[in-house]
Parts: sequence; structure tokens; C-alpha cells
Amino acid sequence: MGCHLPANLNQVMSIKGISDHQLGPGPDPDDATVPLSLYVHVPWCVRKCPYCDFNSHTQHAGVDQQAYATALLLDLDAELAGQPRPPVVSVFFGGGTPSLLSAGVLERIIEGLAHRLRLADDLEVTLEANPGTAEAARFAAYRAAGVNRLSIGVQSLDDSALAAIGRIHSAAEAVAAYRLARAAGFDNINLDLMFGLPEQTAGGALEELRAVIALEPEHLSWYQLTLEPNTLFYHQRPVLPDDEQLADMQEAGREMLAAAGYRQYEISAYARDGRQCRHNLNYWQFGDYLGIGAGAHGKLTLPGPVVRRRSKRRQPDAYMRAAADGAVSNERALGADELPVEFLLNALRLRDGVPAALFEQRTGLSLETVASPLAAARALGLLADDPARLRPTERGFDFLNDLLALFEPE
Repeated sequence: MGCHLPANLNQVMSIKGISDHQLGPGPDPDDATVPLSLYVHVPWCVRKCPYCDFNSHTQHAGVDQQAYATALLLDLDAELAGQPRPPVVSVFFGGGTPSLLSAGVLERIIEGLAHRLRLADDLEVTLEANPGTAEAARFAAYRAAGVNRLSIGVQSLDDSALAAIGRIHSAAEAVAAYRLARAAGFDNINLDLMFGLPEQTAGGALEELRAVIALEPEHLSWYQLTLEPNTLFYHQRPVLPDDEQLADMQEAGREMLAAAGYRQYEISAYARDGRQCRHNLNYWQFGDYLGIGAGAHGKLTLPGPVVRRRSKRRQPDAYMRAAADGAVSNERALGADELPVEFLLNALRLRDGVPAALFEQRTGLSLETVASPLAAARALGLLADDPARLRPTERGFDFLNDLLALFEPE
């Protein structure tokens, strides 16, 4: 790889000799009302964490990364067949552990995306990385291939806590991975950090948060460990902090983050000004996204409008065999009774909420269809009394499940 680091995939296309006319016709601007993102799932990890309920599988010696790259691009071809191609505003490589991909395989995938998709000029391309798979040369190659945002799974800066939650890296390796990313030219980095770990004290959680803030990432995902069904921790429960301790951690942590210039814009997302994750914002604003890869999910707004959700086969081998036909395992249109809570389940995760007009734009339903639960939410002090905006109050933000329950179909 050369030393020139493309700022976005349009530069990559130019470098690789990919012309715009190869991308197919663009959408009618009057119809392009719903932003489009792309999610790419990489299903392998070095080892499955006991708290993880994502579709991840232990990587073995026989994994053929090139074959998986071929399957991803065939899957994308199937997704695009007969569909208009609005500009893609963000690409997110999630997992699993995408940083297990070789630089050559990732470059091939990104070039394949550039051949097939229309790309926004300010495209955000995020790749999740685990410290235990971080290499300086690989980070530099990822940057050269067009990745412009890294999300590093630090999770904890306490070695005993890392061992307790099954992570394969040490605290020192986590800090080293962050510094390697900076040295490779990344100026937009998210760090994942959990609190409420086994036997963790409020003081210990805040000490770790303070150490992560001192690294000065642009974005922090700070979230509570939860015990999800179908995980080892759910069936073999560790000793976790009680509700009062968790509340203390969260309140003090929010204050610490705010004092350091990190604004909470979503339940577990904190960012410097202008550094919110655009890919996740598109999810929360009920935008559209294509999902490719084993177990990936997608959501598209079709004429009508009809909101369609689609998921792919979860097992990597079965997914790769069926990729040319789209590898779809489930597909359905959301009913009119489901759309309000689907929309609000996302939009009300945002501290500032969304413009009220977005409800009708993204669901095709009049806001009058939820007039009664809206009135109830405002009367209970869970939703701001603002006709122009759907926004949780401080109380509603803290009791989001209670707020959303008001919109559930009877």
C-alpha cells in the first residue's frame, strides 16, 4: 500500500479506475427521501464472549475469507437487482470481528462496493476492531483501502474484568490498539466501554471511564452489560452490581462525560461535536439500510410506502452456498399496527428525538394514528410537549421502556 490515504470511496474508485457510469442510474431526487446505508456482517471471532448474543462463530483454520468476500458481493448483487440505487451515506463492517479480515480481502470487498453502489461524497466507512487482532500494518492498509472510522472494542481497562467477561486482550493491548490506529491516520475513532461488569464497583467503573476519556477518542459507546438469552452468562449468571450501584455509575459517568465535552446523543452513545456516528443515526432516524453477510438484517422503504425487513441465513457455510440467490432466511412487510412502535423504538433513543414530520415521511402514517398514546406520554411527563418534535423528556429518556410501551399494539 502507498502512503496516500483516500478520504472516501470516491477517491478509491478514481484510484482504481472505476468510473461513475459503471454505477448505474441514480435515483429521482424527488423520490430519494429515505437515506440508505449498508451493513456488512463478518461472522467470525477468535473466541465467543460469554455475554455476546450477536451472530458470531469461532474462526477455524479452514475459513476461506476470499470465498466469503465473493459471497458478500453476490449477496449485494441480489439485493440491488431491479432496485433503484440511491446514494449510500454510510458503510459499517460489523461482527463478529471484522478486523480478522486480511487487508487484501477488505480492499477487494470495498472495491466491489464501489463498483456496485452510488456513494455519498462524505461517505462514512466504519470497521469494528478488537484489540487482540490489531496490527499496525493492517490498520494502515484498512485506512488506505477507504475505511475512515474505527470502532475499537476496549470493553474494560481492568485485566481481571477482561478475563471475567472472556475478552482475549489486555488493557495494555487495548491502549496500544488505539495508538496504532492514530499512527495509521485515523482521526475518527469510537471506543466501546462497558460498565456493570462482574463484581465491579462504582469507583472502578468511573476510574476506567476516566482513563478512556484521557485517550481523547472522538466518540464513546458507554453501555451497561446486560444478560441476553442464548448466551453463556444468561445461563451461568455472574455476580453483577445491583440496581442502586448501576444507577450511581450511570449518573456519575454521564456527568464525567459531559464535563469532558462528550454529549450524550443516544442511550449509550457520546460524541464530540460533529462526531456522531452517521450510520447509527440513520438506523435511529428510521432510515433504510441493506444488510449483507451471514445473519445480516436490512430494512427498505418500497413504493406504497411499504416498509420491508429482511434477514439472511445465519450459518456462514449455508449463507455462502445461497448468496447468489440472496441467502434470505426471512422477509416480511411491517403491518400498519407495527410501524409506530418500530419508528419510535428507534427515534426515541435519541436525546433530541426527531422532527414530528419524520413520522409520516418514514412510515406513511398520519401522526393522528398515535394521537392518543402521544397525549398519554405527554401527560405522564415522558414526552416533551412540543408539536414540532417527538422528543423524550429527561424522565422519558431514563424510563424509555415505559414510554415505548404506550405505543405497543393492543
